Amino acid sequence: MNCACIGHGPYNCIDIVPIFSHLTHDEMEQVASITREKTFSKGEAVYRVGDIRGELYVLHTGLVKVYRLSSDGKEQVIRTVGPGQFLGELSLFSAQHQTDSAIALESSRMCVIAWDRLRNLMERIPSIAFKVMEQLSDRLEQTESLLEQTNLLSVEQRLARYLLETSGERDSFVLNLSKGDLASLLGMTQETLSRRLSSFQAEGLLALEGQRGIHILDRASLERYVENPW
Repeated sequence: MNCACIGHGPYNCIDIVPIFSHLTHDEMEQVASITREKTFSKGEAVYRVGDIRGELYVLHTGLVKVYRLSSDGKEQVIRTVGPGQFLGELSLFSAQHQTDSAIALESSRMCVIAWDRLRNLMERIPSIAFKVMEQLSDRLEQTESLLEQTNLLSVEQRLARYLLETSGERDSFVLNLSKGDLASLLGMTQETLSRRLSSFQAEGLLALEGQRGIHILDRASLERYVENPW
């Protein structure tokens, strides 16, 4: 076994990633046998646009940003990947070049699986392939939702929705993205994001704590903002 991704409690990446969590212990052992562990330092590239890696990266701990650069060098954040999620899935379908780049936003530990070995395993355990398709379908739906938000929702609505979704049941939390990355993800400039956060604070909806801390003061008003920004 090349990876310590199984057999170390409930928080190993094979146990927690949805495409593998339904497997029996013996089947997980088969996955672990084709898996190697790799750690990426903060700021280190997992892969870059144009690469042909042929690998699936399953995040165990840490946070990764997936992004694209426009012709003029402007960065567009596509999504962030957290523990239990995966990236590099394009290699499953063809040996095409990567169309985006991925970089570790903090020290990140991953289980890395070569796609040719995973495809062979899928032939023996077809349920893995169906789980991969389910996850890709969910990801496509999230992308379509993000495009819809960018085109149809106001800046205030986008920000309010993101804060509510990120906070969950918590009143206080810390943003895991820089303001620049968050602004890119939400389709606005960093200056606009800062102004809208300050505006929400002035209205008594939230309190800003340091660079990334958020304390929600009026959740009901934020929810009404999402429904009607006026």
